[in-house]
Amino acid sequence: MKTSDLFGKGRTVFSFEVFPPKRDDPVAGIYSTVERLKDLSPDFISVTYGAGGTKNSEVTLAIASEIKRSGVESVMHLPCVGMTRADAEDCIARIRDAGIENILALRGDLPEGMTERGDFPHASDLIEFIKQRGDFNILAACYPEGHPESPSVTEDILNLRKKTDAGACQLVTQLFFDNEFFYRFLERCRIGGITVPVSAGIMPVVNKKQIERIVSLCGATLPKKFTDMMARYEDNPDALRDAGIAYAVDQIVDLVSHGVEGIHLYTMNRPYVAEKIHAAVASLL
Repeated sequence: MKTSDLFGKGRTVFSFEVFPPKRDDPVAGIYSTVERLKDLSPDFISVTYGAGGTKNSEVTLAIASEIKRSGVESVMHLPCVGMTRADAEDCIARIRDAGIENILALRGDLPEGMTERGDFPHASDLIEFIKQRGDFNILAACYPEGHPESPSVTEDILNLRKKTDAGACQLVTQLFFDNEFFYRFLERCRIGGITVPVSAGIMPVVNKKQIERIVSLCGATLPKKFTDMMARYEDNPDALRDAGIAYAVDQIVDLVSHGVEGIHLYTMNRPYVAEKIHAAVASLL
């Protein structure tokens, strides 16, 4: 099933994201995580693709294939940084052979030590390439606060429009902690002629180290309400975890009340957190 077909049916599409284990970690752990997430009946589960070339793509594809076999639709991430056209051709063929219909096409960040950017300067180039090679449902990433490399929010929307014009028919946002950024972003999208469904990316922050890493990587704005929470509970791990869950639930309730088309929960491979959030919002979706 193409995940874009889930939208427009009078309900909020609810999905999860997981990531492959690190190279030295056992692969079995991710499958127990997926099993618990599957029990929550998400609309789909996406699987990220980190640094590591072909070997990483094989792990991502194996996880995405297992999710699909379990009865939940899956989405495979495919970043194009450092990728040649031949690499992409091979990867797309393997995705097709595995029966995966949904690809989240990304530019991605250049891995440490790699200098060759590959044959696809932008995600829109990869999207166009995929579109020409099969009947895939192509998703793309977007940034409520603007892409960190974009000179302006206007330029950011113009670049996002290139992705949808190239064939992306569904968008998933980068994480954010202030819903007002999402609402303003969505308004700019519609004014800019971007009409495809947009899922709001929500990450429940459950420890101090996690939020420090997030801010260093993507620069998401932290509202005073959020920083006050962090300051109050940073030395109490259980309290901070529960406060982070409550903050994410509050965001989701507000988004659903405003008619958001989709919620994409960045689970960080923590099924307990996903279970708590799902229990709090399931009746609203």
